[in-house]
Amino acid sequence: MRTSVRWLNDYLDRPVTPDEAAEAFTRVGFPVEHRESTDDGDVVLEVELTSNRGDCLSHLNLARELAAMTGRTVKEPSFARIPDGAGPVPVTNHDHDACPLYTARVIRGVTVRPSPEWMQQRLRAIGQIPRNILVDATNYVLFEFGQPTHVFDLARLAGPAIHVRPAREGESLLPIGEGAKPLTLRAGDLVIADAAVPAAIAGVKGGAPSAVGERTTDVLIEAATFAQKAVRSSSRGLKVASDSSYRFERGVAPADVDAAADRLVALILEHAGGHLDGGRVAAGQALPAPRSVQVRVDRAQRVLGYPLPVDEMLATLRTLGFAPSVAGTTITCTIPPRRIDIEREIDLIEELARLHGMDRVPMLDTIQVRVAAPQPQVEGMREARRTLVGLGFVETVTHTLVSERAAQPFTHAGTTPLRVSDERAGDPILRPSLLSSLMATARLNADRGTPSIRLMEAANVFDLHGTQLRERSSLGLLITDTPDPDAAMRTVRGCVERLLRAILGAHTAIDVVPITGAAGLSPAALVRARGHDAGTIGLLAPDALKAFGLDGPVAGAELFIKPLLTQWPPDTTVRALPSFPSIDRDVSAIVADAVAWASIEALVRDLALEHFESIAFVGTYRGKQVGDGRKSVTMRLTFRSATGTLRREDADPQVARVIDALHAGVGAEVRS
Repeated sequence: MRTSVRWLNDYLDRPVTPDEAAEAFTRVGFPVEHRESTDDGDVVLEVELTSNRGDCLSHLNLARELAAMTGRTVKEPSFARIPDGAGPVPVTNHDHDACPLYTARVIRGVTVRPSPEWMQQRLRAIGQIPRNILVDATNYVLFEFGQPTHVFDLARLAGPAIHVRPAREGESLLPIGEGAKPLTLRAGDLVIADAAVPAAIAGVKGGAPSAVGERTTDVLIEAATFAQKAVRSSSRGLKVASDSSYRFERGVAPADVDAAADRLVALILEHAGGHLDGGRVAAGQALPAPRSVQVRVDRAQRVLGYPLPVDEMLATLRTLGFAPSVAGTTITCTIPPRRIDIEREIDLIEELARLHGMDRVPMLDTIQVRVAAPQPQVEGMREARRTLVGLGFVETVTHTLVSERAAQPFTHAGTTPLRVSDERAGDPILRPSLLSSLMATARLNADRGTPSIRLMEAANVFDLHGTQLRERSSLGLLITDTPDPDAAMRTVRGCVERLLRAILGAHTAIDVVPITGAAGLSPAALVRARGHDAGTIGLLAPDALKAFGLDGPVAGAELFIKPLLTQWPPDTTVRALPSFPSIDRDVSAIVADAVAWASIEALVRDLALEHFESIAFVGTYRGKQVGDGRKSVTMRLTFRSATGTLRREDADPQVARVIDALHAGVGAEVRS
């Protein structure tokens, strides 16, 4: 915030020098980023403030910080307080949540003239351009108290009446400012309206049709507080910002509204003439009760690291206006309404540390660290990454936001993409699938000469499932280095099975079930392991490939393995190495295209063959030799005896049983 040292001294019992002010601000955590001198002898400091100290966006409250640091006393500006009373303009507040308090005061018979020179000096010092007494007094109070106010030309308000309400669909407003263009308001934007149309965007910008001018004689003074969320939504949604919205977005306490409004009334009456018509008219909630926060003396001393005496604690808290009282070993503070950042005991301890100097907090030469065992889910995810790297995958880190074109192919039925309402987001959709991000990365690599690649990413995906907002941890895989569709499908399946067995155990049963309607994948299959749906695998559908300008085949997988990682590390069974060699027999069975490998494998295992050790998939052939609608599936049967070396005659009867079972069970024509 640009801060005039001359203006700060208006509120101190004795002047502070620019050097002293800069040093004090820096000590309390408000570093001075820039310093410059003005032509009239003032010095301006650019003070950096934290986002939770919106109260210090004002000279009066910055003066309070200086007084607390330097032992000075704050001189409050003096002005008459206006009592409640009937006013000539009715005020209706239709949304007490978005506008906790709205007040109005009417002054009649003002004369618009230039503001006094002392006021113009202070405004020019901080970069404001003096206009006239009505505008300048409003800006002066804004930078004095940190409380935004607004002045309407009463004659230009319809009714006249004031309604604090949400905007209606199709309403518009021409904001104040040179070259301003009409704004189309969004339904729900909080506005200050007269009896007919919106006159201002609440907390953001006044409207030009009701703005004061040289011929203004009667004015309505607005002083209110608006919810941070409501102001932020309107400011960013309409792409309009102001000094007022900057303050409301950081929080303005309702209890400070009246002081700023009464100060503004006093300035206008003194320098523009006129008379007050009626009293203060208010609409909204009752002011919140003063907050009390307690701090334990022993707790404060432990956190600070040095024995700060109770008397010093009380004196420090008193200089900040916290009205401390002590009972036993507990100090109770009544928090000024402007200090909305003080909520907990640790906040008061931080204030003690700030005011007494962070340099007093002792620095330890050593730090005790207890090394905790790695969490199972973290170790399991590391093993998943190691496995995929061993399979040739490259890990990527991509942005959470994607374009609508990228999200559309991967939006599942029954879900809605989540849109970010922020004009700064070029891509406005929270990705519903990691495959959209990986496809964009694959496209980038293809453009740069690397069309064949394997990509992986572990991150969150988002969607709206019915009315439920879902954010899920996902692991995405993409394979573009396999030119044959069947080979691509086998490759992605093999990688997923290898991954799941790496984190669940080498002998884990994994089911792969063909499915239809999977977003972005066709053909697709559901992968199950240990009773969980681990995710889907498949080939990228034509519309997904077209969206990214990629040629197929491209295989992908979207896995949700977080529930499975709770079973890490897998149980391991140690077995002795075989003492005798095995016999392998390959069997090729011609079956209908619809027969799944899982059914063939289950059929063979159910035979309980003598000396049977394992069955493995070798490959699939489709072509004119086997006919349309059929395929030849080749499997490898392994037999082994624990007591001796098997002969061919020992395996032949078992293979014959397999052939008979395949013929009877799946209608296979077997070639061995």
